Amino acid sequence: MEGVKAVEELIIDGFLSEDKELLMDEIMNQYGQEILQLTYSYVNNKAIAEDLTQDIFVKCYKSLHTYSGKSKLRTWLWRIAINHCKDFHRSWYNKNVIIAGEEMPSNGSKKELVEQTVIQKEEDDELISAIMTLSIKYREVIYLFYYEEMSLKEIAVVTETGINTVKTRLRRAKELLKERLEE
Repeated sequence: MEGVKAVEELIIDGFLSEDKELLMDEIMNQYGQEILQLTYSYVNNKAIAEDLTQDIFVKCYKSLHTYSGKSKLRTWLWRIAINHCKDFHRSWYNKNVIIAGEEMPSNGSKKELVEQTVIQKEEDDELISAIMTLSIKYREVIYLFYYEEMSLKEIAVVTETGINTVKTRLRRAKELLKERLEE
């Protein structure tokens, strides 16, 4: 949490000094990996996720003057990222360009790993694969709730939906995952 406060303080200092490059370096260092993971959860392709993440930070740089401080910087950045991912899904490129298949990133396994670790990895991969088969509206709430550990209220703000919609999507996503994992 200290890093988040430091970035928030840098925002204020960045606006006062108008050093946008320093500010963006801090924002990318603080949130880069999280944004990459978020975009990957939408597109299921590492190369596209990296491109989208770069685009998101360019958008953020160009839009810094619009950040009012009414919401947390993280919420503002997530809103940009989610909207950009949704725009990508609606884009001509996504609908008409076929990307060569890509394997899910894995941590790999070493020969020394015990059997339980191997079994856990297989179960994790199966869960990730099942999550990636969900439609975006379900995948995003699963990702934000379990992987980003956002509250239902935060998810409602970030996804621009009502809290009851978030609850319904989360419940339905769990049901779908249960069905797919039992198959």
